[in-house]
Amino acid sequence: MLSIKNLHARVADKEILQGINLEIKAGEVHAIMGPNGAGKSTLASVIAGKEEFEVTQGSIELDGEDLGELAPEERAHKGVFLSFQYPVEIPGVTVTNFMKSAINETRKAQGLSEMPANEMLQQIKEKSALLEIDRKFLSRSLNEGFSGGEKKRNEIFQMAMLNPKIAILDETDSGLDIDALRIVANGVNKLKGPHNATLVITHYQRLLDYIVPDYVHVLWNGKIVKSGGPELALELEEKGYDWIKQETTA
Repeated sequence: MLSIKNLHARVADKEILQGINLEIKAGEVHAIMGPNGAGKSTLASVIAGKEEFEVTQGSIELDGEDLGELAPEERAHKGVFLSFQYPVEIPGVTVTNFMKSAINETRKAQGLSEMPANEMLQQIKEKSALLEIDRKFLSRSLNEGFSGGEKKRNEIFQMAMLNPKIAILDETDSGLDIDALRIVANGVNKLKGPHNATLVITHYQRLLDYIVPDYVHVLWNGKIVKSGGPELALELEEKGYDWIKQETTA
């Protein structure tokens, strides 16, 4: 599915990623944890193809295809989805219309015709019900006046509609209360399948109580310094990141 080899990346002449190696197979959920400044959000941005980050070494492949030269929208069409920490507002564009445009642009890039209106409406109905989204919500301008929980729920709705191969959730739990966290996590869990994978980026264990990962990786100073199962997140919660620092400098 997603294969990252010896990935180095920098922004404004500062090297942030310093040799990331990561393999995510279809059907798996991986979690990246680490302190502020470790490079977690940079890794998400580089996979998605954000242009302000320069890859200086290494490769990113999705199903054997090198993503290195592809623009962000091309990567999205190939099946890369990134949930942002701070989703942008788009006044005047409803959630439904935004979703229609996104889906049909992806279909166009894949050489398919636009999705028939009745099929689109059926999918919107099914996915909004899955995520416990009120249909009135879908007629509002995208993220305008949304609470933090509504913004995150809307992004998971987008993910459900687009059905990506690899979904990257960059601190999706940021600013969510327990009820919103549960709804978002339940949506993510329901969308998990044998033909997709999820990369969860978070500071805290609490999200991983709801989205249980197959593997947990600790990112420190631009490198993955430790990997393990779900128990590693519990150990981090108990001992903090200073424990990892002591291990890596020992």
